[in-house]
Amino acid sequence: MFRIRVDEAQALVELQLEGVIREDEMRQFIAESIAASRTLTAQGRYIRVLSDMRLLKAASPEAAEILRQGQQTAIEAGMRRLAQLVDSELTALQLNRIARASGMYRMMRRFQDEQEARRWLMLEEEQHDSA
Repeated sequence: MFRIRVDEAQALVELQLEGVIREDEMRQFIAESIAASRTLTAQGRYIRVLSDMRLLKAASPEAAEILRQGQQTAIEAGMRRLAQLVDSELTALQLNRIARASGMYRMMRRFQDEQEARRWLMLEEEQHDSA
């Protein structure tokens, strides 16, 4: 199961993945995530993402590959920063491997606390605005 929400006021895409994500569901998630992100890039804004993966189970190799491709597409579409919430060590290891393969690791930071993740995401905008 997945949820996607766009907060246009803060230029933030909130993603949530739960349970075991099948290959077809991962394709749908990626397509909807990219479409949601494009609403921000169409406004000339860069993309920040809060990705809640605390309830995600490790994905199949096929679903993981789709996620990797989706991350590459998100980078090309203008993603600037990703705060990721993960509780499972096994899921974190798999997500690390995917992020390294896609190039996402350069803009990603992992958090345990959601409020801390949100602060980090907003920090860049404050620094960017004052530059």
